[in-house]
Amino acid sequence: MGEKRNPLVNTCSFSGIRPIMADLPYPPIEVRGRNQIYANLLSVDYCGSVSELSAITQYINNENRLACDYCDVAKTLLGIAMAEMMHLQKLGELIVLLGGDIDFTAKYNNGKQRMWTPEYLDLPDNTGKMLYADVEAEKAAIRQYKMHISMINDDCVNAVLARIIMDEEYHIMLLQALLRG
Repeated sequence: MGEKRNPLVNTCSFSGIRPIMADLPYPPIEVRGRNQIYANLLSVDYCGSVSELSAITQYINNENRLACDYCDVAKTLLGIAMAEMMHLQKLGELIVLLGGDIDFTAKYNNGKQRMWTPEYLDLPDNTGKMLYADVEAEKAAIRQYKMHISMINDDCVNAVLARIIMDEEYHIMLLQALLRG
């Protein structure tokens, strides 16, 4: 008979974790009218290489890999991932209102399309590099949102994007604090 082994247990409790975001309300999810070009721009934010779907997946992956040894860091990453899920949901609503489709395909205005892939993720091996990759991903998201705001002439959509940027800036602050640790 084989030797009986004690089970390995993750003692990090994620009970009560909430989305980590700026303490401000989101604007209403509404648009001035249907606009496929705007829907396409938001599809890139939704599921392109720099997107909420990529952020969620990267944060959850890092949280899973850190939970046993760095519980506080893992809890923060899960809270940030939850905020990114809310961003994904709000972008999805906007895309549908603008007349677009939610099919995990980023639709570029040059006619190209690309389905989301985990190849977009940066998954380094150590904690510091993980957090640094997360900071860089947040900065890239902010740059992309600002570029899209400059291309979208719909104050309702832009208000939501500006509010999402506030969360992303807050996430950078928290991640940088973890890096300084």
